[in-house]
Amino acid sequence: MFQDITIDEARKLMEKKQLTWVDVRSPSEYRNATIPGSLNIPVFDDEERAEVGTIYTQVDTHAAKERGLEIFSKKLPNFIRAFSKIGGEKAVFCWRGGMRSKTAATVLDLMGIHAYRLQGGYRAYRKWVTGQIEHMDFQPETYVLGGYTGTGKTYMLRKLEEEGYPVLDLEGMANHRGSIFGDIGLKPHNQKTFDALLVERILQLGRPPYVLMEAESKRIGKIVLPEFLLENKERGVNIIIELPVAERVRNILDDYRPWEKQEECLAAFARIKERIHTPVAKQIEEDLRRGRYNEAVKLLLEYYYDPRYDHSLDISGKDRVKTIRAEHTDEALKQLKEMLKEAGFLLR
Repeated sequence: MFQDITIDEARKLMEKKQLTWVDVRSPSEYRNATIPGSLNIPVFDDEERAEVGTIYTQVDTHAAKERGLEIFSKKLPNFIRAFSKIGGEKAVFCWRGGMRSKTAATVLDLMGIHAYRLQGGYRAYRKWVTGQIEHMDFQPETYVLGGYTGTGKTYMLRKLEEEGYPVLDLEGMANHRGSIFGDIGLKPHNQKTFDALLVERILQLGRPPYVLMEAESKRIGKIVLPEFLLENKERGVNIIIELPVAERVRNILDDYRPWEKQEECLAAFARIKERIHTPVAKQIEEDLRRGRYNEAVKLLLEYYYDPRYDHSLDISGKDRVKTIRAEHTDEALKQLKEMLKEAGFLLR
């Protein structure tokens, strides 16, 4: 017989041995939000789920269960085969720990494959995440990377994270670059996914003496940052990155690759076009259409992004401001590492 497990019990188990989460909801539910790192082995696909749901509401529960069993029975060999390939302990979950996860865990048990069932399903996990955020005690020394658009802040943070530095890559968690062009070529995460990734990362970091993050505003795309992060940012050490305009343009082009997403770039520009002096806006649009991306980016920086940054930058009166001036991003990264070293924060 399968065994129900709570979020707290599952996390304790994960400290001792491997545990793989398996989301047995439909693919669209899984894409919308899930437990980070989970696999998707659905009991029903989206069309089947809709069919069973319609029978449930228009006929009755018994008829819906019968149709569900008929659909699922045809999938059993592939379903069992998929689970057989997963090593270590397994825990299945659906939306609220109902029939789908119960059916999956029962069938697996009958085939000799042990799997826990998450009590309360994904809904319980989401409640746990929001509770963690509400009561989060995370106050390390915070180093906040700021600077004009294109200074490679996200690039540097990700390089540092790869090397083991304590980093909160907020744009990575949001899957959004934090500007009007920020979702180009990406599929931004929703608030549920962002919150889950943030909580999991903070718990992974434990209690580091310091953490690095970018100087984000309250929102990244449609994502809203929790209050404790904004408070950490306010108390933090501000590090302003300064690079030549040519290097910033190169960074932006390397990141966005507008020649592959011209229509998306034009659509994004249309949303800010009216905020730029008309002749300049017309020139930017023409440059984008004609593939003169270097020129378009330079004008965007000069007439839109840099003035907005100057207006929003509020470090007046703060005595915890440091500046890094470099010719290219990797040089700035090297200076940042030296700065951390001088502050006594060595990579362990």
